[in-house]
Amino acid sequence: MPNIIAARSERINVRLSEAAKRRIEHAAFVEGKTVSAFIVSSALENAERTVGRHDTLVLRREEAMRFFDALGDPAPPNDRLHAALEEHARRVEMR
Repeated sequence: MPNIIAARSERINVRLSEAAKRRIEHAAFVEGKTVSAFIVSSALENAERTVGRHDTLVLRREEAMRFFDALGDPAPPNDRLHAALEEHARRVEMR
């Protein structure tokens, strides 16, 4: 992960309970970090996991083989695909 924490020009404000604040402060202390550094590092770790789950497709072997077979021998375009391509050409200006 690139050094995302270095630039400090943006702000996010959060409201939380007193108990949550104390818990975060304690966790930051245990890790030897400021509360801000702890929150940012924790949020970025969670963000990376979340994005990774959404950006990664995991297939069983049988599914992967069907996928690669379809790439190597695609089905011929049907009427719906032709209509979608025509609609795309009508709506999108190529530059």
